Amino acid sequence: MDYLDLYLIHWPMSAKPGPPIFPLKREDIMPMDLKGVWEAMEECQRLGLAKAIGVSNFPTKKIEELLKTAKIPPAVNQVELNPVWQQQKLLQFCAEKGIRVTAYSPLGGQTAGGANPVMESEVLKEIAKAKGKTVAQVSLRWIYEQGASMVVKSFNKERLKQNIEIFDWELTEEERIKISQIPQKKRVTVRDIISKEGTLESVDLSDIDCVEM
Repeated sequence: MDYLDLYLIHWPMSAKPGPPIFPLKREDIMPMDLKGVWEAMEECQRLGLAKAIGVSNFPTKKIEELLKTAKIPPAVNQVELNPVWQQQKLLQFCAEKGIRVTAYSPLGGQTAGGANPVMESEVLKEIAKAKGKTVAQVSLRWIYEQGASMVVKSFNKERLKQNIEIFDWELTEEERIKISQIPQKKRVTVRDIISKEGTLESVDLSDIDCVEM
């Protein structure tokens, strides 16, 4: 490829150079030179190697740190976002800074136990039944109404069709309130990708893996 449409920093953390190992060894986690990394990202955009640059899994604290020195602000922050992890604080912050939020796991994804809290939500099932829609469509419509874009991954022709049939209707205020009251649970955390063995002394994860990103 000659260029990327969008180039993202995947996580606000670094690991020692070498072949990727999952989960990451605790002793391999290193402090991130966010200023230096973002300067390199900006150079990619200036050279035309990336049409836009952004971040992923960045909490408000890390975005604030980045914006202190950035000459080009991130165009996108791609994060876990759906009705069971609503990220209202982050959505508001990014909107104020002109950063587009993109949702991954818009339909919840599976937990370690195989459950899917979005697709199994009784609140979303009730709304879907009342509107003659699928639970997936209700979830995607809710994300769209938050002003966010989303990453959907289905290869099923019927589901692809359903995914784009969310624009000619909307949720009622009562339905939005019901969704806002769904208990919140984050599916992916930084600690999920780090081995439980060993010690972690080189970096403080408290400003990365926070309760609400």
